[in-house]
Amino acid sequence: MEHLDERRKKILCSIIQSHIELNVPIGSFFITQNFSIGVSPATIRNTMANLEDLGYIMQPHTSAGRVPTEKGYRFYVDTLLEEQALSVNISLPLELSDKLQVPGKDNGKIVKAAAQTLSLYSHYLAIAIPPKTEDITLRRIKFVRYEGKKVLVVLISDEGTISNKIITLDKIYTQKQLDKAAVCLNSQFRGLTIKKVQEYITHQLRSDRIVCDQLIASLLAFCREMIAQEACNFAFDELSGASNLPDFATMKQIKEILRAIEDRQFMLKLLNQISGSNGIQVFVGMNNIVPALNELSMVISTYNDKKSANGAIGIIGPTRMNYKKLIPVVDYTAKTLTRILTEI
Repeated sequence: MEHLDERRKKILCSIIQSHIELNVPIGSFFITQNFSIGVSPATIRNTMANLEDLGYIMQPHTSAGRVPTEKGYRFYVDTLLEEQALSVNISLPLELSDKLQVPGKDNGKIVKAAAQTLSLYSHYLAIAIPPKTEDITLRRIKFVRYEGKKVLVVLISDEGTISNKIITLDKIYTQKQLDKAAVCLNSQFRGLTIKKVQEYITHQLRSDRIVCDQLIASLLAFCREMIAQEACNFAFDELSGASNLPDFATMKQIKEILRAIEDRQFMLKLLNQISGSNGIQVFVGMNNIVPALNELSMVISTYNDKKSANGAIGIIGPTRMNYKKLIPVVDYTAKTLTRILTEI
């Protein structure tokens, strides 16, 4: 992207912010009347023509003012992120503090409440992605004798139950034997991420000299199977504000959004893409993510729990959204989520 001098940068940002607020093409006269650029109207017109040649703005029709292109929005967003200290309205911290006081300290309900608050505040679609299962830390494994050869296996993380399943063993075992096996496995796996547990189990099952107890070997195999299934069951946690979509999206775009968020692989790819940044990211025009959504943008940020497992929360709206207002809103929401989940 070309380097713009201060004059061109100031004029471009003035055009974009004005277009965001008014949703009309912006002309040189409007810029002259409403911004202190410090140059003549003729110079502003020449600069706008130059910015159009560079692809930052366009003229929708002859004699009209200019509107931003996707390239212009991208420059504007990068400028906001790099140069300006963005702040949130005082009402947001109060709303979040109230909404996120969820009984029982349930992580899923807290994230859902944050997404709903974000949607109501922004008037756009809010999306929340939970941490990947493999990043969650295991607290303990529990085995409960059910009936005959059947046993209930429960995997529990710091956030609550990850998975539970009734399995059938090769013979009947007493609860005392199952408890002994649980103590053995918990001593090895407690505090490890699910990914590490899966790797460790795989290693143990391949090493006969380590796994010599038939019951433990059988339970290890079932736990590995349960963990593998959970990893495949990853899904988005919350989609809030769908009623706001018709205000800015076509029915085709709505269908594409719903199709995308139902795609587990897409959501995993998106989470992997943003989790390395540990902060706010803005996708101006989502054509690189979902081609049909090229007229929409996404502002999204990562959040963490106390074990540093990454999730993400953000909004999807029109390319002409008020980034100056909404970037700090998403950023503050993610940071508040991290603080609350870390304190639980």
